[in-house]
Amino acid sequence: MVLINMSCVFLALKIGKVNWQSKLNKAAHHTSDYSSTEVILRRGQPFNISLNLKTTVQSWDNFTFIASTGPSPSQQTKAIFTLSEEGASGWSATQEPSEPRCLNFTILSPADAVIGRYKLKLQVLAGNKVSSKVLGQFVLLFNPWCPDDDVYMADEKERQEYVLNDSGIIFQGLEKDIQQEAWNYGQFEEDILDISLAILDRSLNHREDPAVDVSNRNSPVYVSRVISAMVNSNDEKGVVEGKWSGKYRSGTNPLRWSGSVTILRKWYRARYRPVRYGQCWVFAGVTCTVLRCLGIPTRVITNFNSAHDKNLNLSVDKYIDMSGNTLHLSEDSVWNFHVWNESWFVRRDLGSFYDGWQVLDATPQEKSKGIYQCGPASTRAIKEGDVNLDYDSPFVFAAVNADCVTWIRYSKKRKERIYSNTRKIGKFISTKAVGTNSRVDVTDNYKYPEGSLKERQVYKKALKLLGVRRPGKRTKIPRPRRGFSRAQPAQTPSISGKLLLDASPVIGQDILLTLTLRNLISDFKTIKVKLKASAILYTRRPKAEILQLHRSIKLGSEEVKEISFKIPYSQYKNSLMDDRKILVTAVCQIKQGASLLVEKDIVLQDPFLTIKVLGPAVVHRPVNVEVTFSNPLSDVVTDCVLRAEGSGLLKEQLRIHVERMAPMETSTVQFEIIPYRSGTRQLQVDLVCTHFSDIKGFVMLDVAPAQ
Repeated sequence: MVLINMSCVFLALKIGKVNWQSKLNKAAHHTSDYSSTEVILRRGQPFNISLNLKTTVQSWDNFTFIASTGPSPSQQTKAIFTLSEEGASGWSATQEPSEPRCLNFTILSPADAVIGRYKLKLQVLAGNKVSSKVLGQFVLLFNPWCPDDDVYMADEKERQEYVLNDSGIIFQGLEKDIQQEAWNYGQFEEDILDISLAILDRSLNHREDPAVDVSNRNSPVYVSRVISAMVNSNDEKGVVEGKWSGKYRSGTNPLRWSGSVTILRKWYRARYRPVRYGQCWVFAGVTCTVLRCLGIPTRVITNFNSAHDKNLNLSVDKYIDMSGNTLHLSEDSVWNFHVWNESWFVRRDLGSFYDGWQVLDATPQEKSKGIYQCGPASTRAIKEGDVNLDYDSPFVFAAVNADCVTWIRYSKKRKERIYSNTRKIGKFISTKAVGTNSRVDVTDNYKYPEGSLKERQVYKKALKLLGVRRPGKRTKIPRPRRGFSRAQPAQTPSISGKLLLDASPVIGQDILLTLTLRNLISDFKTIKVKLKASAILYTRRPKAEILQLHRSIKLGSEEVKEISFKIPYSQYKNSLMDDRKILVTAVCQIKQGASLLVEKDIVLQDPFLTIKVLGPAVVHRPVNVEVTFSNPLSDVVTDCVLRAEGSGLLKEQLRIHVERMAPMETSTVQFEIIPYRSGTRQLQVDLVCTHFSDIKGFVMLDVAPAQ
C-alpha cells in the first residue's frame, strides 16, 4: 500500500475525473502491448496521474496517497509518503506544473516494490477533517529496464526478445536431428495478465499465509519458484496435468498444443481445473508466458540426452536383456531431450557471482521441499559444481553431467557392463537466438568442455558435495541401488559398429538401415547380432516392439561387413507413438570377448506443409493465408482439422475441418486473418488427424501499422 502526502488542496476533496495518462504511461513503461484497459506499470519508474477538481485548491491542505496490494496490506504491501518526501517504503510523489482546478503528479515506486494489483487512494487533511477518495487501480510489474531492479537486463535487444517477444521456438528431436517447434507465448493477449496474477493467488504459499506470500512478491527468486510449482498440477489446482503414458482421450495430446494462451484460458475459465495434458515443452512454454507477462526476462532451454538421476549419484544405469529389451530395474532414465526455462535476475541470497541466468523446471519430476517445483538454480552454480546451493542445483547438475552406464543382465546373479558408443549426457543445450529463429548453443554456460581437466575437477567437487564416496555410490541413498559400481569398467570390445540410415525416414514409407561391423584385430570372429526396433517416447521409454532380427556374421582379419535391413511401414504403422520415434538396437556378442551395444534413435519426418500469406499484412486489414499439405499415407484419411493461431494475428484459435483426403493427396485450404498488432508475428498451422501424428508448420510475417 502506498501513501502520498501533498500540500495544496481543496476543502471538500471533490475530484471530477482521474486521468491515469494511460497511453503516455504505457509507452514509457513498455506495457502498450497488453490487451487490457487497466493501467499497467513497471516498478522503479515514475508514472504520471492528473486530478481534475470540482473545487478550488487551498494552500493549507495536506495530501496523502495510499497504494496497497494484497488482501491484508502490511508494512511490505502498503506505502505512505508525502509530496516531495520519500516515505519509509521508498515510494515518492512530486507535483508537476498544473492548470487551475487540475493537479498533475509524478509518482515513483521503488525498484524492489511488491508486484501485483494495487489500489491507489488519496487522503486529504483540511483543517481537522480527513477525507479520502479511491483514485483507481493499477498493476505493477518487474522492470528489466530499471538498473536498480533485480531483473535488470542491460541489452535492449535482449529485453525485446526475453520480455516483449510473444512467440518463439522450442527445440526438440534428437542431438543429431534437432527440430524447430513454434510456440505462441501470447503474454499480452486478453486475460493473460489476470491469469498470471491468479496463478500466484492460487499457490499453496498464498493459501497458507496470504500476507506473507504477497509481501515476498518483490523477489524474482520467490515469484519464479512459485510459478515453477503452480504450472504443474501435482500440488493442488496447478495449470497443467502431466501425462507420459497411455491414451489422452480424457484430454489433449501434449503434442497438439501450439501455445500457452489456450491452455491458460482453459484453466482460468474452468475455475482452476488442471488442463490435461502436458509434457516438458508444454510446462516450459506456459512458464515462459507467465514470467514474461510479469516482467521477468525468460527463455526456453532444451537439453539433449537429458539425465533423470533419481538418487543423485551422478550415474544413470540402463539394463537390457540378451535380446536388447529394456529392463526396468532402475528408476533412472535418459530422455532424448528435456525442456526447461532460464530466467534472468540477481541472486541476493547466493552472492553476485551467481547472478544472471537461473534454471527453472515446472515439469513435475522430483519433489523439492515437499512440492513438485524446481529452481531457480544458478547456471553459474551448475557450471562450477556448487550443488550445495539453492535451489535444486543437484538435480540440474545431474541432468547435464551424469554418466550413462549400460548393463546386459543374463540372470539375477550375472550381469555384464556392456560397451556402448557412450551416450554423452547434456549435449547441444539450445535456445532461440535473440532477434532470429536460429539455434544458439548454450552448453558452455552449464559445463566446461567434456573431458577437460576443469570439467573433471568440477565433477569430483559435485560428487564430494553430494556425499558420493566414489562414482556410483552414495553415503545416503533414499532407495537401495541395484548393485552398481563404476569400479567395473566395461571391457573394450574387439569389434566396432555403427547403425546408419540409408535415406531420410518419412512417415508412411519403409525405413532403410545399414549396420556396419568392423573387426579391429587380426583374429577371425563369429558375431551373434540381435537387432531390435521399438516405438519409443521422447523419454526413450519403449512402448511397442516393431521388429526383431537375429544374424550370425563371420568377420575375417580387420574385415568390414554391412548388414542392410528395413523396417516396413506395414510393421511400424500401428506401433508408432505420436512422438514418431523409433529406437533400433543391435546387441553384438562374441563367443570370447566383450559384447558391444549399438543404438540408433530415429525420428520420422513430417510430410511437407507450406504456408503462404497472399498479400501485405497490415493492422486491421484482412489478408488471406493459403496452406498446402498432403496425406502421407497410402490410405484414405477422414475428419482432419486444420488449426491456426498466432498472437497479434488471431484472437482465438481458428479451426477448419478437412473432411476427406485420398491416398497421397495434396490439399489446399485458404482462410482470412485480420492482424491487430504490428511488428514481426508468428502464424502457426497444425494439421490434426487421428490417422497420423500432427503435421505442423509456421511462418513469420511483418505486420505494418494501420495506415
